[in-house]
Amino acid sequence: MKHTPLYIGLILLLFSACKVEQEKVPLAQVGTKILYLEEVEEVLPGSLSPEDSTIWMDDFIQKWVQRELMVLNAEENLSASQKDVSRELEDYRNSLITYRYKKALMEQKMDTLITDQEIENYYESHKKEFILKNDIVKAVYLKTPIELSNPEILKELSMDNDPQKLLELDEYGIRYAKSYDRFGDKWIDANRILTQIPLEIDNLERFLRRNKFIESDDTEYYYFICIRDFRFKGEYAPVDFVKSSIKNILLNQRKIDFLKKIETDVYQEGLESSKFKLYTIKK
Repeated sequence: MKHTPLYIGLILLLFSACKVEQEKVPLAQVGTKILYLEEVEEVLPGSLSPEDSTIWMDDFIQKWVQRELMVLNAEENLSASQKDVSRELEDYRNSLITYRYKKALMEQKMDTLITDQEIENYYESHKKEFILKNDIVKAVYLKTPIELSNPEILKELSMDNDPQKLLELDEYGIRYAKSYDRFGDKWIDANRILTQIPLEIDNLERFLRRNKFIESDDTEYYYFICIRDFRFKGEYAPVDFVKSSIKNILLNQRKIDFLKKIETDVYQEGLESSKFKLYTIKK
């Protein structure tokens, strides 16, 4: 079959276009190792401006060159035995796949439910470990414009545990207050809230024992704090204050026990299925 010059030219043109399209753009070279533009573009953060992209790429290229120079020097100056890392790679691989296997087993089979009773039992057995380092309170805080303040309503609603009354308090705070927080009815550091009001308290413990309500004002705002409960530095922490910490402790202990059981079970299964042998060394 004869090919016309035009036909051959079209084939060459297409071949050249494909070659240009596939040709990589080199940015740096160390020894025989080449860094290409495409490699850098793959890791280039997309949120950068053109100017920042240039700075980022220059820094990336410089670090790449420095790293590859160190590798090149190591290759040239270390002995063959010093460059043999096959043992280390095998150990790392074994550690990695073992970790992933144990992690998969924990996700599939380990019971992660920690009951309130377990938390309570641990708390009672380790109570001396949970001593407060700061004063803590359960409180309600509001900062309202003076003309919109209603202390009597606030006192009535904030001390009540009735869900409906607390809902009314939320509605009041959202509607009238400049700042309002019930802190999720959780314990908080006392200083976190007391620093929000223009009032100096000399003896916090004595003050809190004598006052359920803390009130203050300035030229614009009325400040109101209702202390619903309190504990002082040096006392035992309430169990609900340390509940999350205890849960983590129990979960970590459960993980340790679970991993130990995995190793024991794997050994026992290997023994029963003759997956390993132990040789006696003759002396």
